[in-house]
Order: sequence, then structure tokens, then C-alpha cells
Amino acid sequence: MGINGWGIVGLAAVSLSAVSNPVPATTQPVRLAQASGFEPAYSQPAPVMDPWYGYKLRLAALARQQGVHEAIIQANVPGLSRNDRVIELERTEPIARSSGGVVGALQPYLRAHVTESLIRRGQANYSDHYEALRSLDARFGVDPAVLMAIWGLETSYGTVTGSTDLLQALASLGYYGRRRDFFESEFVAALKLMDQGVPRWRLKGSWAGATGYPQFMPSVALRLRADGDGDGYSDIWSNELDGLASIASYLRDAGWKPNVAWGIPVRTPPNLNRAAIVSRTTASRCPQVYRRHSRWLTMREWRALGVTPLGRSLPDFEMASLIEPDGPDATAYLATANYRAILDYNCSNFYAISVGVLADAIARR
Repeated sequence: MGINGWGIVGLAAVSLSAVSNPVPATTQPVRLAQASGFEPAYSQPAPVMDPWYGYKLRLAALARQQGVHEAIIQANVPGLSRNDRVIELERTEPIARSSGGVVGALQPYLRAHVTESLIRRGQANYSDHYEALRSLDARFGVDPAVLMAIWGLETSYGTVTGSTDLLQALASLGYYGRRRDFFESEFVAALKLMDQGVPRWRLKGSWAGATGYPQFMPSVALRLRADGDGDGYSDIWSNELDGLASIASYLRDAGWKPNVAWGIPVRTPPNLNRAAIVSRTTASRCPQVYRRHSRWLTMREWRALGVTPLGRSLPDFEMASLIEPDGPDATAYLATANYRAILDYNCSNFYAISVGVLADAIARR
């Protein structure tokens, strides 16, 4: 059966494996073998499927296998065009992120990301949403100032959420293939959001597929977005309270502990034996990030080693790990399990510290 359209019958004729590789195929001869065993001395070229068209057939089949309604598939997949800009960004991202193991200094990063404007606007938003934030705190147990800080760092309090069409971007990134399984899964998740009533024009975001006030990937939005204003619906694209509730939902799911600080700045003694506190475990996720963390000790044990809080402290038996982002005898923090919940949101020590520092500034701690 030929491939002559986007109907169910036509798509069923195409296996996923047949269109799983978007690399253009070469023209192959078609042998016209006869039942008698006679093979003529000529061949004719087979038509070559456009690889982008073939890849869209694959995406449609994947969506259908996962229960996306046919009307959603038909209305959105056949007409997708390729976004070569996001492919270029994906192609160059590993190069941009590579620094040969050298990490820049924390303070310049903080100056660039925890600005007076973000602090001031965060304090104003905190005040405006104070009662709702108290309610979210009671419901999720997550520090409201941390919710505000993530909202601020991710989207400048909702003013910069991205304008890239998610379906086009995710399809293009899957087509490129460096992280195909991931982007294909997110593409299908975006279609499932549409199945739930989210219009496509809402599904705008970053070039890599993050969307809404929390900058969730579609699969996260499906799983963890939350209703923050009690209207029975979670609109993370235009409802601030829903966005904040969804961030709280994410952090709780990532293991946030109520009434525990994300971390505290500390001073380390000159004689601290760092070899004795090196972590011997290798993280399964973001090992380079976690390699910069010491092993877990209680606050009482850190005090015994001469590590001194600069301001507020942690309860004696709260577990924390030491992180020195600029190396020994510089800026240092004792980071709790809640710091690691922030890392789950964005696996970067500088990002997680920025969230904590901004949250403390917003809450005037």
C-alpha cells in the first residue's frame, strides 16, 4: 500500500522504524524479479520520501500509539514546518556549555542574575500575593520566597516566557536527533496538553520547549501543574497563582522539606580537612554538578569542624552538604535537601544558589 495521505489507513502502512531516521536516503534500484527467476537487465529508481515528511509520519504514529485523538494529530502534525534555528541552537549548545571543567566565579554571576530590579519587583509581587502565598505554603509546604525567586529567574515575573511555537520546535529538535527520544516524548506530551483543551497558541515558550510561567516542559506540565486560585483549572500561561502553585507542586514532588532553609552562607576554618568530607558517591543525574558537594553531615557536626554560619543557622540535626563554588576559602554554603530540590528544577549550582540568594533578598532574610 502506498503512502498517499495523513489518514489512519495511510499512516498505518508506515512503520515507526521506516521513518525513524531523518537522514536523506539514496535512490535504490528496484529489481523487477519474475516468478520464473528471470531478472531483467534494467532497474528504475524508487521514489525517495522527503525525510521531514517521513519524520512527521513517525511523530503522528507515536502520538496515535499514546492515545492522542486523531483530530488533534490531523490538525497539527501534517502542516508542521521545520525550525532550523532551534536545530542550530541544539547543535551548538554542548559547545557553548563546555568549559573544559573550568567554572566561572559566582559573584559576577550573582550580580548579573540577582539584580536590584528582580529583588525589588519580587518584593512587590510577594506583597501583592501575600495571602495567596501563605495559602500555598500551607498546602505545599514550600517556601513562598523560593517560588517567587524561581518565577523571577525563569520569566522575569511572567514578562519573558518565550514566543517559539512548541510543536514546531520539539518536532525539529527530535528530527535533528541528538536527544531524539526526549524531544519526541515532549512533542507527544504537548499534543496531550492540546487534547486536554490547551489551545496551540498558548503553547509558546523557549527554543528547547519550556513553557508558561514556570517554564515547564510539556511532560512536566501534564504531570505537575496545579490550580492556585481554586477555579478548578491550572493555567500556567496567564494565571500567576496557577504558575506559583505549579512551581510549588514541582518542588514538593522533588522532595522539598517544609520549614527547612534551602541553605545558609557559612565561613570555613583555615584548617578544614576537605579530603575527609569528600563525597564518595556518584550522582546518577548531573554528576559534575553534584561532584562539587561534600558528603552529608549534620549542622552539629559542621559546627564541630569549625564551619560557622554567617547569619541564620540550621537545626542541629539537619543534614547539609558543603558547597564552595569558587573553591576553598571563598564563598561557601551549607546546602540542605531543599537545595537539591531546586537543582532538580535546573541542575546548575549557580542557578540553585541564585534562587536561594534571590529568595532571601525578597523575604529580607
